[in-house]
Amino acid sequence: MAAKDDKNLIEILENLNPVDVAKYMNFVSAPQAGAIATFAGTTRDTFEGKTVLELRYEAYVPMAIRCINMICSSARASWNLHSIAVAHRIGTVPVGETSVFIAVSSVHRADALEACRFLIDEIKAKVPIWKKEVYSNGEVWKENSEFLERRSELGNKDAGCCGRKVVIEEQTKKACCGTKVQVDDQEIYSLLKFEVLNVLAIDSIAVPEGQRKSEDAIQGVSVFQFACKGYILQLM
Repeated sequence: MAAKDDKNLIEILENLNPVDVAKYMNFVSAPQAGAIATFAGTTRDTFEGKTVLELRYEAYVPMAIRCINMICSSARASWNLHSIAVAHRIGTVPVGETSVFIAVSSVHRADALEACRFLIDEIKAKVPIWKKEVYSNGEVWKENSEFLERRSELGNKDAGCCGRKVVIEEQTKKACCGTKVQVDDQEIYSLLKFEVLNVLAIDSIAVPEGQRKSEDAIQGVSVFQFACKGYILQLM
């Protein structure tokens, strides 16, 4: 799945093929761009002394693309950029292969370099993509360290895990990881891993009056299943 305009190319790659780095480099290249900064995240062969065989990524793809678009907009608001390309694989990524690639072009190198670092940090911290590390003797789902660090930096438990609040029918409710939010006498799980603003209707959960049902809602999956897997129940 992809989102593309004249200046941004965002792709979530759902196949087993390696990332086509040249494709994204060509997209951001331009006569007026004097600098191109890139980042490539690859699967390394060890973690804390354990042998890594591969990484497996899962994503809520429509929301992932939406989040990356928002991050690109934030980068453009902070730096003078020409073009941005972001590609992230989901599925299995063997050792030595690239899982995420970012290319940023700008007139000057400082803007491109700083924006590239900002993009990967924000993508790791905010985008709904989850990683399982497969070892020679087991496997484990890994939480993004950037997310945990951000939650620790906030330090204020009353502010919720992301420091934001959920607004439901003109009432402000605090959102914390793994907790529940009461809505019209029904309990729905608040967001487990990512920032939230509005309620997303899932399965049998009623839509608050005046709020349309999101086109990204996935039907036929229980709220409990979504919460346990860490999927987004509330829309950014």
